[in-house]
Amino acid sequence: MTALLSSVEKTVTFAHLLNASQTLGASFAEGASQRDLERLLAHDEIRALADSGILAARVPASFGGADLSVSQLTQLLVLIAQGDPNIAQAVQPHFCGVEKLRIHASAEQRQRYLGFIADGGVITNASAERSGAVVGQIATRLSQDGQDWRLHGTKHYATGSLFAQYFYVIANTDQGRALALVPTERNGVQVIDDWNGMGQRTTASSTVVFDHVSVSEDEILHLPQWNTRRTYEGAFAQVLHAAIDVGIALAALADAVDFGRRHARAVPEAKVARATDDVFVQQAVGEMSIRAHAAEALLDRAAGALDRAVTFFKSGQDADQALGLASIAVAEAKVAANDASLHNSEALFRVGGASATLQTRNLDRHWRNARTHTTHDPAAWKTQLIGDFLLNDQLPPISTKI
Repeated sequence: MTALLSSVEKTVTFAHLLNASQTLGASFAEGASQRDLERLLAHDEIRALADSGILAARVPASFGGADLSVSQLTQLLVLIAQGDPNIAQAVQPHFCGVEKLRIHASAEQRQRYLGFIADGGVITNASAERSGAVVGQIATRLSQDGQDWRLHGTKHYATGSLFAQYFYVIANTDQGRALALVPTERNGVQVIDDWNGMGQRTTASSTVVFDHVSVSEDEILHLPQWNTRRTYEGAFAQVLHAAIDVGIALAALADAVDFGRRHARAVPEAKVARATDDVFVQQAVGEMSIRAHAAEALLDRAAGALDRAVTFFKSGQDADQALGLASIAVAEAKVAANDASLHNSEALFRVGGASATLQTRNLDRHWRNARTHTTHDPAAWKTQLIGDFLLNDQLPPISTKI
């Protein structure tokens, strides 16, 4: 495998990547509305993330990455999501793929694929299907064909598919569940750009068809303990989703403040000359700030708990309790982030009034992005599981959704 960007200068400090995320996030914000309105896919922006080293933030230093903590990664992702949550969501599966490689890959596979990512490569998932009666059911098959394998099935919502060079594909084998690492341009792979959600319009969440695709043994991660051994994969995926929602909440808050200062007009009943002096406008913005920053604080708490659980997990100790506690903390953060993103993206219009609804301003994209993104996971189940743990000491189930 050749390096995509062998000439990339790797600066792997957190300070460097935090500064890059701030700069890129601000840059992404400038074009976010136009990309949403015209459904312009962010190819250049994704490449800038890869070139900066941000997409290798969790790659171990021995493979050329920054090996940041989960807490540090979530800080980066909030800044990116605040600029454009479509871009943040497009790379969320990439970060999850890095963790799967760290947990499940052989030494040779880690060297190959994590090195590829450190050199600027992008991977994404091909996981979800529509054929099952229950969310999460998998019909895609990976069947042995002599010394090699054949992959056959159809995946939906393959987020970031048009930006990536590799899929990690969840499939069933005769021995159990597995992940196949498949180049996006391999024969038999068809990527269909058919995502038409009302929000998150430019995440490139395509349908992908695998028509008896050839896969070699060294491209497979067998998962004999799938859903029987607790890992941190589910909580990790969820804490990144929470970071995206926090970014949306902060972006809506920033636009409300800007609109209130520069465009909003006072209503006669307020008996003030400026909308910024209207006590109810002030109250609306104050509530938005409290919700966004409370969710941000819970996100930081959850990421810290997950970092501690990852340390236990990597040590080989019995990490079940620590992982379960981290999942509870992440669930709390995710529910708070859900609520903050939805509240703030709607409350923005309490500040701006009718003029904020003009399509040319496209401020409704915050709500469309929040409402679309927060449908990913069952927030009500998260809340119930938190209560069950506090009342009955019941750890959450092993699940990618909790």
